[in-house]
Amino acid sequence: MKRFLITFIYLILAIGLNAQSFIMNPYGRDNTKLLNGKWNAIVDQYSRGEKKQFYLNQIATEDTKFLEYGFEGAMRLDVPGDFNSQYPELKYYEGDIWYQRYFEANKQNHKRSFIYFAGVSYEATVWLNGKKVGNHEGGFTPFQFEVTDLLKEGKNDIVVKVNNNRKKDRIPAMNFDWWNYGGILRDVFLVQTPDTFIRDYKIQLKKNEKKIISGYVQLDGAKLSQQVTVSIPELKIEKIVSTNNKGYASFEIKAKPKLWNPDSPKMYNVSIISEQKEQVKDEIGFRNISVNGDDILLNGEKVFLKGVNFHEEIPQRLGRAYSTADAAMIIEEVTALGCNFIRTAHYPQNEHIIRLAEKKGLMIWEEIPLWQGIDFKNPVVLDKAINMLREMIYRDKNRAGIIIWSVANETKPSNYRDKVLTDLINLAHELDDTRLVGAAFDNPRYDQETSTFNIKDDISKIVDVVGVNKYMGWYMPWPTDPSNIKWNVALDKPLIMTEFGCESLYGKIGDKDKAHSWSEDYQKDLYLKNLEMFKNIPNLSGTSPWVLFDFRSPYRCHPKNQEGWNRKGLISDKGQRKKAWFVMKNYYNNIDMK
Repeated sequence: MKRFLITFIYLILAIGLNAQSFIMNPYGRDNTKLLNGKWNAIVDQYSRGEKKQFYLNQIATEDTKFLEYGFEGAMRLDVPGDFNSQYPELKYYEGDIWYQRYFEANKQNHKRSFIYFAGVSYEATVWLNGKKVGNHEGGFTPFQFEVTDLLKEGKNDIVVKVNNNRKKDRIPAMNFDWWNYGGILRDVFLVQTPDTFIRDYKIQLKKNEKKIISGYVQLDGAKLSQQVTVSIPELKIEKIVSTNNKGYASFEIKAKPKLWNPDSPKMYNVSIISEQKEQVKDEIGFRNISVNGDDILLNGEKVFLKGVNFHEEIPQRLGRAYSTADAAMIIEEVTALGCNFIRTAHYPQNEHIIRLAEKKGLMIWEEIPLWQGIDFKNPVVLDKAINMLREMIYRDKNRAGIIIWSVANETKPSNYRDKVLTDLINLAHELDDTRLVGAAFDNPRYDQETSTFNIKDDISKIVDVVGVNKYMGWYMPWPTDPSNIKWNVALDKPLIMTEFGCESLYGKIGDKDKAHSWSEDYQKDLYLKNLEMFKNIPNLSGTSPWVLFDFRSPYRCHPKNQEGWNRKGLISDKGQRKKAWFVMKNYYNNIDMK
């Protein structure tokens, strides 16, 4: 009965997601065409483009006719890439920018065509050959539109209106401590499929099992009842499953995979093949993640998360990270620090980063951008948050590296907020029962009489893992010697110190006792004091300092030491390692993970 109920839930969820979900894993499909490259662009500061019908991309040919726009001869923007870093005039720009390019396509019988965007910030409206195909809100997850009936043989014209205005009912909202990069930030594909195609799949270890691979396949199209083959050659698996009249089939396969872990991040080549010979390829690792009291267990063994936070940004380029080369640069610095864990703050980062981190054995905390200042009273916000959570889990559910879905960062308790986060936590558990669900809290309070940190937050009671952001010695002075500070925060479950640290300017030395010195020596000393305090956290299961690199932020206005940068990085914006980097490197090299 239990097995039937779980299968039924997966079926309902798969069907429920089908109408609003995107094609799983375009990177593993053969019949795709990248639409990356130079796109024409028009800045539309007053949002007049729709009224002026920019999407028609007209060219005046009559002597008595003129147009107040033109893509031909306009500025050129790289896709993928944010527009803020490509022209000095756009550094602080927030608003509409229209993108346009032509591409060639073959319109084939019995084939369907989709335009797939891996990420556009923050809102995108898309037209193909002058016809509107759809709209998507949310800057950090993929979306797609079917264009089978609009695609032309030969030359096609695609136009995308991108808007990155900050608004009260957006996620994140009006104020956030990172740069508001706008643009077509990630890869764009033309994906062509058979009439009935493999839309979605999940292939992971069954919860709490080491020798049972479970999952499902979801087809989309007219011929929904057919046989689909799930193949894992290295494990000698070739499982044939029959989809039902809704295109869905679940399965369980007995197997003995080598389990993925940071020391040996084993990945298996997996393929799903339909009767129409469509094949989707993936690399998938198999592992179990769970909690036992205040311990995090990876494959049944206690693990300590040696982590770091970072933004999806290349500081040396002053722009968003988007490529495999960008991912390699970031992950190389992560592994050099000695980490086995990353927190992709504060939003789902691009697939190049997620997949490379997984291959390097990094466990991942992935989060939706509910970051402070959210209007939880507005029901529209809940709908948007639910969609973002669904899209994040949908995209990355096959990634063994991801061990924690996070629903929020530093949100203030209230009845409205508690209701929204409770709904999100429940939804995350329903969508994926194989991973942990967490949130990061900045509200543990210090009791002077007992020298103890406590937390009063109902949400901390229902997450699997509690993250704590506490900037001792920076936003809060040390109330006593760090070795005397006690912690009584969620003692029945794992606690990760998800953020700590302070700002420093690379090359500034001296005055280790003065925060206003902004010196590397103060930052180094602060890290050493935090590590001393961590010894008194009985349920500490990991640490993740803020942050790997200095990053851009309009929040930061100090004229000498910040100049629009958050300087909390262990590494400067030029790639120079600060003294605190070596403190964390030594800590991670010597900590007893057991």
